[in-house]
Amino acid sequence: MSTPTPHNAAVKGQIAKTVLLPGDPDRARYIAENFLTDAQLVSEIRGIPCYTGKYNGKSVSVMASGMGGASAGIYSWELFTLYDVDNIIRIGTAGGFKTEIAVGDLVMAMSACTDSNYAYQYNLHGTYSPCADFNLLQNAMKIADSNNIKSHAGMIFSSDMYSDYNAMGDDLWHKWADYGCLCQDMETYALYCNAKRSGKKALSILTNVADCITGKCLEGGIPALQPMIKVALELAAV
Repeated sequence: MSTPTPHNAAVKGQIAKTVLLPGDPDRARYIAENFLTDAQLVSEIRGIPCYTGKYNGKSVSVMASGMGGASAGIYSWELFTLYDVDNIIRIGTAGGFKTEIAVGDLVMAMSACTDSNYAYQYNLHGTYSPCADFNLLQNAMKIADSNNIKSHAGMIFSSDMYSDYNAMGDDLWHKWADYGCLCQDMETYALYCNAKRSGKKALSILTNVADCITGKCLEGGIPALQPMIKVALELAAV
């Protein structure tokens, strides 16, 4: 396959070496319109926007991934292998599993557990456990600390099932929490698999928007995610 692809109208060279990857298309537009200079829309196939602009003088792209590992897997694989992207920084939302992680806090995903069958394609005789790029993780933690943004680093759970709709109810997340997972998203596992398989770098920075213990949710919509966006943009500009 060559560029453009069935999922991305950009041609090679229109996407920066570092891409911010939110799930939500509106979040991608918000970042492009409020944080990037000279932002250009380079793709909008299937309503999934991709913008390339500059942050602190450095070229940065932001592209939505849609929801779930399967969707994030398609977009991240094409970005890594067809568009020569070196770094993908996921900026996503998650449900928190721990009392010490307040609503609004950031979680840096060191590694991702999953109930997905995504790694079946590799025909590995065992359980594959991909992790973040250490330098991206280390720098993201430093940026958060220097900006007094509360963050946590650890293992997360990436599920094929949205937490509110799975048939197991609370039993699903409780078990993963008991074994050390800090929160749940849906996309990180596929992203980390693709990064390792392609020899590229990835990090998921997540905002705890829904506390699974108390039921409390983050208010304020996309603007409430600005701490996460700031850390990711500063990291992209390193």
